[in-house]
Amino acid sequence: APPDTTLQGIADVRPPTPGDAGAPRRVGGGPGTVAAYAFVAPALLLIGVFFFLPVAAALVLSFTDFDIYGIADMGNVRFVGLRNYTRLLGTPLFWTALKNTFYFALVGGPLSIAVSLAAALLLNAKAVRLRGFFRTVYFAPFVTTLVAVAIVWRYIYNTRYGLLNYGLGFLGIDPIDWLGDPRWAMPAIILLAVWKNFGYNMLIFIAGLQSIPEELYEAARIDGASALRRFWHVTLPALGPTMLFVSIITMIGFFQLFSEPYVMTGGGPLRATTSVVLYMYEEGFRWWRMGYAAAIAFVLFAVILVATLIQFRVQRRVER
Repeated sequence: APPDTTLQGIADVRPPTPGDAGAPRRVGGGPGTVAAYAFVAPALLLIGVFFFLPVAAALVLSFTDFDIYGIADMGNVRFVGLRNYTRLLGTPLFWTALKNTFYFALVGGPLSIAVSLAAALLLNAKAVRLRGFFRTVYFAPFVTTLVAVAIVWRYIYNTRYGLLNYGLGFLGIDPIDWLGDPRWAMPAIILLAVWKNFGYNMLIFIAGLQSIPEELYEAARIDGASALRRFWHVTLPALGPTMLFVSIITMIGFFQLFSEPYVMTGGGPLRATTSVVLYMYEEGFRWWRMGYAAAIAFVLFAVILVATLIQFRVQRRVER
């Protein structure tokens, strides 16, 4: 009978030594880990000094009555606990600013994403020529300073001589005071913001579209899927991660509305375009109520955090 080699094979098996290629590697320690921390340390130090430390200081500041008198003498600063937050929640102007901010983010954000996706689909089409030229043209407003943009758009929105009202006149529509009417001021700001910012998201969508395998579209064509069905069942699912990233950064940016109303309307008319960040700026740098302004900043941070978590949860349900 042949010899039983089973036990002999088992006996020959030995645990790998640290020198073996298949041996488990020890986590932590060693000159490689020290070198890695040495390379990362300068960046972490800068982030800690210029980001985490100011955030922690602002959080502490939100629990004090720090104002212009505190700048002159720190002995005038008092710890007030949650008084800034309770006062903020009882201020009607804060709720007006929060309502305007939600209006701007919930209307302008999806509109900006839709325009960006539409522009990306057009520029990614094979029949389009001069793609580089059009990408540059569409991206140019994003890198243009808002002061220059505001000068042009204030002329476009001019009640008597503006191009927009001039075009509406051909349709028999009376001139609209875009920046002086509380009903139209925020839509005018939204239109400006969408035009200025859609180019950045467009480039991200183009990168996402170019990463979709062409075989998926070819298989859908063979199955007889129309262009609409290919977009709905191939393009959108493949753009899921890209769409989540774009929606989050767009939402965060639109919740931080400041420059457009500050330059175009100053928060008016009748506080119709006052945002939370503009309200925070007025409290902190016009009236020098720094502690109160810090409380506004952390309330806005909580709002953005909740909105971001909601977007993550919605995306997970859609993927399921």
